[in-house]
Formats: sequence, structure tokens, C-alpha cells
Amino acid sequence: MRIGMPIEYSGGFTETVERLVEYERAGVDVVFVPEAYTFDSVSQLGYLAAKTDRVRIASSILNIYSRTPALLAMTAAGLDYVSGGRFELGIGASGPQVVEGFHGVRFDGALGRTREIVEICRAVWRREPLTHDGRHYHVPLGPEHGGSGLGKPLKLINRPMRDRVPMTLAALGEKSVALAAELFEGWQPIFYLPEAAQAAFGPALAEGAARRDDGLGPLDIIAQTYVAISEDAAESDAARQVVRDHVALYAGGMGARGKNFYNALIGRFGFEAAAKEVQDLYLDGRKAEAAAAVPDELVAGLALIGTPSEVEERIAAFRQSGATTLNVRPLAVTHEARVRDMALLKEWSS
Repeated sequence: MRIGMPIEYSGGFTETVERLVEYERAGVDVVFVPEAYTFDSVSQLGYLAAKTDRVRIASSILNIYSRTPALLAMTAAGLDYVSGGRFELGIGASGPQVVEGFHGVRFDGALGRTREIVEICRAVWRREPLTHDGRHYHVPLGPEHGGSGLGKPLKLINRPMRDRVPMTLAALGEKSVALAAELFEGWQPIFYLPEAAQAAFGPALAEGAARRDDGLGPLDIIAQTYVAISEDAAESDAARQVVRDHVALYAGGMGARGKNFYNALIGRFGFEAAAKEVQDLYLDGRKAEAAAAVPDELVAGLALIGTPSEVEERIAAFRQSGATTLNVRPLAVTHEARVRDMALLKEWSS
């Protein structure tokens, strides 16, 4: 399995990047830079490309609404160029709170838009004169769709490093997971519980795989997780509390009642009652109680926390469930311990 690591988007970016060379030596294969309503991730990915030599760099995720499909393709080709062919384009729908609340763009047609974006991006990377007449995107934009009639098909001026930059889709719903398995090189769910993965995602993955082009190769399943390897029970408990807080934030606060994708996923993992309780408590402002309501079984299953033997068992569970990349957030107290943990993960997962 590949070992990946997310870069914090809400602070400490420069410090993390300056130390990234140590994680690179420890065996980290890929780093993921998220983008919510934060600093843009593209500028940070360019900085990462200049500061690293081997590790792959990935967006995680660029939402499909705030950039045109051609701009997504240009950005990916540019980052692939400055990194020497090390970039992976992660995209996703995000959600209405960000898309409409921050960007002021209507949140609609996510599946259709995503399918068209894949087609447009790959045409741009092949340096074809760009023509596309879909439901959501019309290139060139003609008078029948409000254009001036002056647009003409253009192809990318530069020659990309590759004619197909790997694409990853962040997806949780059944239809979007099927789309990832059909069209993308990688699929990135948030909160991945190996024991429930088949029940939650298996039918959708199989549906998409049945339509998959063999030329795409096997689907890279990028499972988010957390690591803290320790014989000290107190250290492990502290790390589990970070996981609780993170799950409560997403399942409780990242969406409205009845419209929270992460909450629905926790329910599909078999924790429907707990998911409802966590959301009710969180939205009532009782955040500590919401975190406490996250089930111990769920916390243990999502993470790689505990003694070396316990963590090795969890790695095996992720592998057996089909995960091929672990996107790991190290939770040890010190930087040295975090680097050590990532090195051990690389050793045990090889």
C-alpha cells in the first residue's frame, strides 16, 4: 500500500512543509493538500513541488464548481509540469454550505458535471481543440447558450508532461462512488471503516467497475485514517480523542439536519442511532458531548491507534478491505514520534 499524509489547511503549513523532507525519507509516498474556504491549495501545491523531490502531490479536493473544467485541466497540467510529473488531481462536489455559501454558485448537477469535467480535462491534456456540448458545459460557448459567437475551439499551448494526469474523486454517495469506479484512477472516501466497507460501498464500486475502461488500471482506493503507535494507554486515549472530535465535527456540524453526507455515511457504517445523537448534540452547541457520543467501536475501526501489534492488525484490515493508499494523519505528540510512526506504517504496509 502507498502511505499518504494530509497537509493541514488551517495553519502550520510552512512548518509542515519544511519538515516534509523527513516524512519523505520515512517513506511517505504522497501528500494531500485540502481546500475548503481556506487559502487556495494550488499555490501551496506549487510550493510543495519546489520543496520536494520524490513524493507525489495531490489536491484533496478542488471542488467542481468554483473553477471551470478547462481551468482544472490547465491547473493540473501546470502542477504536473512544475513537479516533474508527480501531481494527482483530486476533485469533488464539496457541499452547498461551501459552494453556495462561500462561492455563490448554485450547487446542482454534481454527477453530470463531474462526468463532463473528466471528459474535458482529458481532452485538454491530449491537446485536442476543445469542443464539448454537454448538459452543463458548452465549449466554445455559442450564441444559443448566451455566448457572443466569437469563441473558437482552442488547444492547450503547452505540451503537458503526461496526456493523462491521474484523477481522484472524493465521493460518498452510491452514485458518485460508482462514478469514481467507472471513470477515475482513484477514489477518496472520508472516514473509511474496513469492516463496513463492503456493505457501505461494495455494490456501488462493483456497478462502476463493470463499466470501467481497462486502460485506467485498478482503482486506487485512498482510505483516510489516523496513526499513533504507543504502549502508553494515556497517549493512545489522547489520540482517540482527536478522532472523536474530528468525527463529531463532520458528522455533527458539516451540514444541516437531513443534509449531511458524513452523518449519512456513519449511519451506513451501522451507527444510525449514534449518528443522529452526535448531530443533535453538535447542532445544539454541545460539542464535547457530541464527541463523547461517537462510539468507541467506530473510533477504533477508523484509526491506527494503539500498540504495534494492534496497529499492524488494523493495517491488515485496511488492506484486506481493498484499500491501496492510506491517507494518514499522524497524531503522536512530538514531531519525531510522528515521523517514526509514518516510517513504521510504510514498513508494515509494504
